[in-house]
Amino acid sequence: MLKLAFALCLITLAVNLQAPLYTAYADLSGHGAAATAVAFSAYVLGVLPVLLALGGLADRVGRRPLICAALVLSMVATSLTLLVPSLQTLAFARLLLGLGTGLATATATAYMGELMGEGSVARAANWVTASTSLGFGLGAALTSLFLLPGPSLTPGSLPLHLLLAIAALLLVWRLPDPRPKQRSPMLRLPCYPRGSLPYGLAILLAWACTGLVIALLPGILRQHGMSEWSGFSTFCVTSCGLLFQPLARRMHRVKAVLLGLAILPCSYGLLAWGADQGQLALVLLGAVAASSACYGFIYLGGLAAVNELAGSEKTRGSAGFFLLAYLGFSLPVIVTGVLSDRLGTQMALLLFGGVLLLGCVAVALGLMVAGRASSRMNPLLQESSL
Repeated sequence: MLKLAFALCLITLAVNLQAPLYTAYADLSGHGAAATAVAFSAYVLGVLPVLLALGGLADRVGRRPLICAALVLSMVATSLTLLVPSLQTLAFARLLLGLGTGLATATATAYMGELMGEGSVARAANWVTASTSLGFGLGAALTSLFLLPGPSLTPGSLPLHLLLAIAALLLVWRLPDPRPKQRSPMLRLPCYPRGSLPYGLAILLAWACTGLVIALLPGILRQHGMSEWSGFSTFCVTSCGLLFQPLARRMHRVKAVLLGLAILPCSYGLLAWGADQGQLALVLLGAVAASSACYGFIYLGGLAAVNELAGSEKTRGSAGFFLLAYLGFSLPVIVTGVLSDRLGTQMALLLFGGVLLLGCVAVALGLMVAGRASSRMNPLLQESSL
């Protein structure tokens, strides 16, 4: 259990390990915010094939080989950016990281549950959520820590990750793989059960905000001489959501998502204003507030709702949920990067904020309508919790 959690943390730690170096890579390659956003979004191109076409891979080859493959891919990606630091290398490395993360997350909860034993599905999901949420932010914070003494394209966080990932690989290699291999279909297309689309759109908006912070905020902070703090902002916007997950689990799923949608535009406004004014405290406070929505209320509430609505198609329903999440994590970031190069950072942030606010209001109204309809069909549903 702890060995698998450690491995998952190392896999996701690699994903944002280079985040504080994005502006340095862009300067080295002579590109701006749009090219940085495209390189950042290459991660999604690795995730999508797993979500769309490799749903049955874990049943065919087993759980453990996928976790091992994800660790190897994370090490290859880190090694590439260590040996050839550039924006082009970053794009290819993030493609590998996306593939590895997709392979790991596709089987992590099921594998954790099998290692824990019967009746441990909820506990397994909590362990996976906690370890991956921590990893996504810890990598960026670790790199920022190594950059505090001075700028570098090869900070000590990169070789440190390689050493820890090798240790994790050795630990996972010794784990059992309890589930027998099966000849199940490889292709399991995502689906959207009736009433699940608003939850998918909510996580799309939430992860668009997260992606914007990770991809574009380092360049904005650099304008105020605070680029070394960009990794800590990434940590705050991803890993701090872990603090709010216990509260999210105790709430009804609709209320949890609605609360997240209310927090999201307010936290983004605080974060964007702080970044524009060069106020680090406001940036970090806004990032923590955004994380409560992105990786707390909307994430857990939406995923629990989709799993309930999906019935026996939980795997495909979850894939549909994450498909929209990763589209939000990439496309809005690219568009905002292009706008930043053409119209200026301030106007790009303002336009993104306006779209985010309108989107949150529209999705919230859709959720309330869907919630009333489902409560009329099943009054007991209002008493359910996460």
